[in-house]
Amino acid sequence: MPDDPTAKVASLVERALSRLPESIRLDALLLDKTRRIAVASDFAIETLARQPDLLGRLAQDDGATPLPPPVLDPDSRDEWPRLLRRYRSAESTRLVWRDVLGLDAVEDTLAGTTRLAETCLEIALAALEQDFERRHGVVRRRAGDEGSAGAPVRLVVFALGKLGGGELNFSSDVDVVYGYAHGGESDGPRPLAAEDYFARLGQALARLLDETTPDGFCHRVDLRLRPYGNAGRVAASFAAMEQYFQREGRDWERYAWQKARPVAGDLEAGARFLETLRPFVYRRYLDYGALDGLREMKAAIAAEVARKELADDIKRGPGGIREIEFLAQALQLIRGGREPELRGRRLVPALRALQQARQIQPDAADALVAAYRFLRRLENRLQMLRDAQTHVLPDDPIDRARIALGLGFEDWPALRAELETHRAVVSEEFDALLTARSGHAPASSDLSAYWRALPKGGDPQVLADAGYNDPAGVDAALRDFVRAPGVRDLSDASRARLDRVMPVLLQATAPATESVLALRRLVALLHNILRRASYLALLDEEPPALERLVDLVTRSALLAERLAAHPLLLDELLDARAEGPLPERGLFAQACSRCLAHEDIEAALYALNELRQTLSFRIALATLDGRQSAQVSTRQLAWLADAVVDVVRALAVREMEAAHGGIDGARFAILGYGSLGGEELGFGSDLDLVFLYDAPPGASSDGRRSLDAGRWFARLAQKIVALLGTVTGAGRLFDVDVRLRPDGAQGLLVSTLASYAEYQRERAWTWEHQALVRARCVSGDDGLCADFEALRDAVLAKPRDPEGLREDIDGMRARMRSELDRSDAGRFDLKQGEGGLVDLEFLVQYLVLRAASSAPSLLSPRATSLQVGALRDAGVLDDDRAAALLEAHGVLLSASLACTLDRRRRWVPEDAGIVAARATIRAAVQACGLDFGRGPPG
Repeated sequence: MPDDPTAKVASLVERALSRLPESIRLDALLLDKTRRIAVASDFAIETLARQPDLLGRLAQDDGATPLPPPVLDPDSRDEWPRLLRRYRSAESTRLVWRDVLGLDAVEDTLAGTTRLAETCLEIALAALEQDFERRHGVVRRRAGDEGSAGAPVRLVVFALGKLGGGELNFSSDVDVVYGYAHGGESDGPRPLAAEDYFARLGQALARLLDETTPDGFCHRVDLRLRPYGNAGRVAASFAAMEQYFQREGRDWERYAWQKARPVAGDLEAGARFLETLRPFVYRRYLDYGALDGLREMKAAIAAEVARKELADDIKRGPGGIREIEFLAQALQLIRGGREPELRGRRLVPALRALQQARQIQPDAADALVAAYRFLRRLENRLQMLRDAQTHVLPDDPIDRARIALGLGFEDWPALRAELETHRAVVSEEFDALLTARSGHAPASSDLSAYWRALPKGGDPQVLADAGYNDPAGVDAALRDFVRAPGVRDLSDASRARLDRVMPVLLQATAPATESVLALRRLVALLHNILRRASYLALLDEEPPALERLVDLVTRSALLAERLAAHPLLLDELLDARAEGPLPERGLFAQACSRCLAHEDIEAALYALNELRQTLSFRIALATLDGRQSAQVSTRQLAWLADAVVDVVRALAVREMEAAHGGIDGARFAILGYGSLGGEELGFGSDLDLVFLYDAPPGASSDGRRSLDAGRWFARLAQKIVALLGTVTGAGRLFDVDVRLRPDGAQGLLVSTLASYAEYQRERAWTWEHQALVRARCVSGDDGLCADFEALRDAVLAKPRDPEGLREDIDGMRARMRSELDRSDAGRFDLKQGEGGLVDLEFLVQYLVLRAASSAPSLLSPRATSLQVGALRDAGVLDDDRAAALLEAHGVLLSASLACTLDRRRRWVPEDAGIVAARATIRAAVQACGLDFGRGPPG
C-alpha cells in the first residue's frame, strides 16, 4: 500500500544507509545491525556519517567499551567545545547502538548516559579551573572559618533530578546547583571574592556545555533549581544554602534534593554538605505531611497537562514517569528519616526497598517496575530519534512506525495498547497514594459541629448521645484542650487537620468502657504532637493508625503514656513489622550494635534509646494483642536489655580508653541478676547488675592519665550505670540496682574474680546463692564469662544440708512476705502473695540448690519455666506437677504483664485462673516440705 508507514520507513532507512561508508554493505551482519540503528535513530546515523571511524569501533565489540574522553589542552581553549560535543555525540551513539540491538537493559542505558554527563562535567570543570587559576588564582579560606585558614576552596557541582539519581535519559538537560564550602578570596593577579569567582566559574561551565555550535551541544544545563531560582546567586556558599533551606525550603525542594549528589569539583565537601541537609529532606519522624506537598505538585502538573494538552506526554501525563517517581519519593520521604535503607536515589532499587519495608505490595511493586522500565525505554527512543528533549508521543505516522518497529512491536497500535496498560496501573497506584482520608469512618455531623463550636459553644448533650458515660467530664477536658496555647497557635493547615481528626477520635472513643480515661490519654498525646504537624498528618491521612491508636490508649495506660512521651512510637502503628514476629535474639543485638556507629556518645545514646523504645513497644503490642505468651515477651525484653547493656559497655570502654588508655590483659564482665538474669524482664523493670574484672597484678592503663586496674574498672562500672540512666530526648534506658554485689551496699562496686569467688564460697548467705541460681553473664569478655559460669556451677553444685537449706529458704520467704505482701481479703498480690510468682521462684530455687550436686543439668537454665522443665527432666518433679506449675506460671505472669501494660498495681481480684494457679503453687510448696507462711527463726 502506498500509504503503508512500514514501507516508507524502509525507504527512509536505505537513504540513511547511503550516507555511510560502502564497506558496511560488504558485511551482512554489520549491515543488518546498522539498518536497525537507522530505523531507530537519525541522530546515530548522522554521527556515524560525521565520524566514520566510529562504526569500525562499534563493530569490534558491539560498543561494549566506553569511548575515552577527550583531553582539553589549556592552551587550546577554542577547541574545547568541539572536542566535548564530538565526544558526547560519539558516546551517545554507542549507547544507541547497545540499546537498539538489545545489548543493554534500560538501566544500563540510563547509567551510561549518566556517566557520560558526569564525565563531561568533570573534564570541563577541571579545564576551566586551570584557566581561572591562571587569571584569578585559587580561592583561599578566610581566617576564622572552620578549618585551616588559607586552605583552597573549590566549586561543588550538585546534580539533582535524574542525573542525581543516576538515571539520566538520553537527551535530557542536566539539573545542577553550584555551591562552595567557605568564603574567601582568590590569590591570583586579578583576585575575586569567592561568590564572584564561583559564579563566573559556574556560568562558564554552563556555557561550555550548553551553547549550540556547528557541532551541536554537549549538555543542556538547567540552573533553576538553585535557592531562589533564577533570582538567586549562580553559586552560593554552603552556609547560605543551609540557611535558605531552614527558613524557606519548600516541599518540592525536598523532592528535588532527595536525589542530590556531588558529581564534579570538591566531592568530599559536597558529601558533607548533603549530610547536613539530610534533616531538611528526611524528617526525623514519620512524615505524612509530605503528601500535602505532593498533592500540590500533582495539582500543578494536572493543570499544566490540561493547559498544554499533554495527555500524550509519557513523563508528565497521567500514568507517566513522573507519577512513578513521585509515588516512590513520597513514600521515601514519609519513612526515610526513620529508615535509612529507604533513602536510595535510583528508582527501581527504591521501589524494591519500599516493597521490603512493606510499604508497597509485591504485585504493585512488580507492576510499577515493569511500567517504569517500559516508559523509560520508550522515552529514550523518542529522544534517540533526533536527539531531542521530548517526552511526547509523535503524531507523524512514519515516526510512530519507526518507534514501534525499533521497540519490537508489529505496529503503533500494538505499542500503544501496552503503553496504556502500564499507564493505567501507574495512575491507579498514584491516585491511591494521594486519596485523602478516604478510609475514615465519617464522624457524626453533630460531633463535628460540637467540636468546631468549642470552646465558647457546643452542647455536651451531643457527647451523651454519642455514648459517653460522663459527658460533663469529657466536655470539660475538651474545652481545656481547645483553650491550650498549642491549639490556639496552630497553623491553618494543622488546625484543619485537627478539625478532621478530633470528631473521628471522639466517635471512636465513646464506646470504650473507660471512655473519659481514654479521651484524657488521647488529649495528652495530642498536646505533645501538635508541634509536629507530620504526626497530625499521620492520623489524618491514615485511618488504620487512628483506629489502632484509640484501641491502644483504651486498653493500655503504659502504651498511652509512652506514645505521649515519645511520639516517634506512632510510627509503629503503621509499621507492618510491628504486626509480625519479633526478632530472634541475635537480631536484637545486631540492631542495637548499629548505634555504635555514632562517634558522639550523646548521639549514640539517643539512637539506642529510640531503638529500645521502638522494640519494647513492639513487644508490648504483641503481648497486648495476644500474639505471643507472657513468657516469650519477658524473655524478649531480657534479650533486648542484654543488647542494650552490651552497647553501653562498649560506649563506656570507648570513653575510658580515650581518657585513660586501656589495660593489656585485663578482662571485664557484667552479670545480670534477678529478672534480667532469669530472662523474665517486665516492662519498666530495673536491671540488677554485678560487675567483675580480672587483671594482671599491678596492672594500670596505658594512657596519659593512667589509672590502676581497680580504679579503672570502678570508673568503668560507674560510667555504665550513669549511661544506662542518662536522660535523653528519647527517654532513658534503664534504672540500675547494684545492691546484689558482694557485701551489698557496703561492698565495692566492681569485684575481682578472685574476691567474688572467695565471697561466694565462704561468706555468701543462702539467699545470695538463690540469687546466683538466676545469675548469668550478659556482656563482656568471653573468657571471664566462662570463668564465672564455672565458678557458679561449682558453688551451686556443692552438697547442702537439706534441712538447713529448707529452714533458710522458709525463713527468708516468710520475712519477705511479711514485709512486701499487699494481699487483702479482696485482692491478691501476684508477685509477693501466697501462691504467687515469688513463691514459685523460691520453690524452684530450693529444688535446684537441693538437687544440683547430683543433677548438674539443673544449673543451665535461668528462667523459671525452663528450670521447671529441667526439674521434670531430672526426675525431681513428676510430669503432672511440672505441667501444672508451668500453667500456673503462665497464668500469673500474663496477669502481671497485663497489670503493667495498663499501669495497674499487680494486686488484683482473683478469678478462676488465678485461684487455680495459686492452689497449684501452694500444693507444690507443701509437697516439697516448705512452709513459706512461717515467720523467720528467732
